[in-house]
Amino acid sequence: MSNLVIVESPAKAKTIKKYLGSGYEVIASMGHIRDLPKSKMSIDFENGFQPQYVEMKDKADVIKELKNKAKKSEHVYLATDPDREGEAISWHIAQILGLDLNENNRVEFNEITKTGVKNGMDNPHKIDLDLVNAQQARRILDRIVGYKLSPFLWKKVRRGLSAGRVQSVAVRLIVDREREILAFKPDEYWSIDAKFTAPSSRKVFTAKLSKIDGKTAELANKEETDEILARLENAEYKVSEVKKRVTRKQPAPPFITSTLQQEASKRMGFQAKRTMKAAQELYEGIEIADMGAVGLITYMRTDSLRISDEARAAAAECIEQMYGKEYLPSSPRVYKSKKSAQDAHEAIRPSIPSLTPERVKSSLTTDQFKVYKLVWERFIASQMANELLDTASVTIDANGCTFKASGYSVKFDGFTKVYEEKKDSTEENNKMLPAIEQGDILKLKEILGNQHFTAPPARFTEASLIKTMEENGIGRPSTYAPTITTILARMYVERDGKQLKPTSLGEVITDLMKDHFKHIVDAKFTAKMETDLDRVEHGEENWVDTLDVFYKDFDKVLGKAEKAMEGKRVKVPDEETDEICEECGKPMVIKIGRFGKFLACSGFPDCRNTKKIVLPTKGNCPLCGKKIIQKKSKKGRTFYGCEGYPECNFMTWYVPQEEKCPKCGSSLFKKGGRAGKLLCEKPECGYERPL
Repeated sequence: MSNLVIVESPAKAKTIKKYLGSGYEVIASMGHIRDLPKSKMSIDFENGFQPQYVEMKDKADVIKELKNKAKKSEHVYLATDPDREGEAISWHIAQILGLDLNENNRVEFNEITKTGVKNGMDNPHKIDLDLVNAQQARRILDRIVGYKLSPFLWKKVRRGLSAGRVQSVAVRLIVDREREILAFKPDEYWSIDAKFTAPSSRKVFTAKLSKIDGKTAELANKEETDEILARLENAEYKVSEVKKRVTRKQPAPPFITSTLQQEASKRMGFQAKRTMKAAQELYEGIEIADMGAVGLITYMRTDSLRISDEARAAAAECIEQMYGKEYLPSSPRVYKSKKSAQDAHEAIRPSIPSLTPERVKSSLTTDQFKVYKLVWERFIASQMANELLDTASVTIDANGCTFKASGYSVKFDGFTKVYEEKKDSTEENNKMLPAIEQGDILKLKEILGNQHFTAPPARFTEASLIKTMEENGIGRPSTYAPTITTILARMYVERDGKQLKPTSLGEVITDLMKDHFKHIVDAKFTAKMETDLDRVEHGEENWVDTLDVFYKDFDKVLGKAEKAMEGKRVKVPDEETDEICEECGKPMVIKIGRFGKFLACSGFPDCRNTKKIVLPTKGNCPLCGKKIIQKKSKKGRTFYGCEGYPECNFMTWYVPQEEKCPKCGSSLFKKGGRAGKLLCEKPECGYERPL
């Protein structure tokens, strides 16, 4: 008889089978096999919130196979993902198969490599019921909020809406930010920049006015600025201080879930869902030429910065071989995790550091390669020596006014040879200053007053929303991507380029929740719930007591809301447009329906004319010459097609441009990002050029 190992996915099963060899059979449960039914609440409130699970109908064949294989096996090992949800899946499988919960039949693989699989199989343990109960509590909390609040929203707004513990807070963050932007009133302020040359150099450098008569320079308007400029006419600009030093810049730590999602968004424009899909595939295993199936990265749902000694040593060996001993730090780098981190897993890193991105590129899809390259470079850089910068700062005095200038040059590139964290905004090009000595009299080349206005806060992007959720303790690594996917799918939020903005529906729902369920959309309350679930996971709190405290208060608030809103409905305001209804002549408005936005006549119900929203572009069809319009695929991806469809079936993923092809006169299309190209889509033309 063989031993049976049960995992979630076929890819993971294939990789693990390679390392276990004969004597083991590895099969996949295909995720969850038991859950709460969708048709009813299925929570017994009178008996300790006991959930009433059912076997999932679409998993009947999988369950049958699991039972048959388990009967014929000497021992069954449950090797689902090493997190709360994975623990719960193992528990459900054990329940269905009738396994003894006191047996050591749970194994975990932080990385799916020969070493990782061996370590997991050598250290089986009991199913952690605290982890299971934490996951059950989360599932029941979400079921209570969803199934109690959603019907309330159906009655008071419209059918088909949903509310959720984490999603409602995420929408509120976006709504509050949008209102902050709309309410923002810019303040005027001015600055003064001067350009100089030093006695020993013709190189021009810029210095900024920093102080006036010893106080911080604060210029509110043009009049104040002109006063200072007049004061500086014919002034002598003398260098009063020169400071030179060597600055050390440390590498960023290896990735955790949130930082991986943020960096993939900033660097590659990946949505969190896309990043996690590629990361999951890399973790579960990829067929690598001459190696077979290999799990290329460690488990990707983590908030820990811990790195194993073996991985650190492997990274050091790799760095020394590829870049030289001088690129190793004087002592191994250790990064501290946040206090709230679970620390159940390591940080996200390559499972085999010596497998460079170029070595595996031919075996990976484009997305897999980009994510692996990001993980590999970030991890290797995190174990490298500091970047050393020769920096200089100069203080210049002129008639009671003080100017400051600074610059740097790279003395030793260190970790930046491999990777440097992408900043949210472009940093000023701060190159080395020319040779300047204290007491030098500088030659003024130009001095200008510059008008500025304070800017409102930026809208959230996926990256900044995930960062804010993490900082405020809203959700956990496994929930960031699904939360964003949900609020977009529910049409509470929409994309505007890379930015997220609320829809009118999202604003109405948020206001209703703030008025009647303030604690549900309160970030601090949601963060406290996450902390309570963590306490359940650590065995410090009883899961039933946690649910009981929440439900008693929630039930009272729901009752009050239903009473306060009795006989009332909230209308979602329509977006006005310039388009006129061709049937009755009244303006068309944008409404939000079950399948997205559409145009409807403002004369409803007298006029019931509706039509799809057409977003024109600046390009024309290369086949028939009609306008190209923007469309959405079933999966929500933007593409472009001819307005003459179905007579003309031209479509493309590339963005139409106003610029015309110099060869044939057709519209050009943009492929890729900044390093992309412009190309002509007209058959047999073939024109293209870099951007």
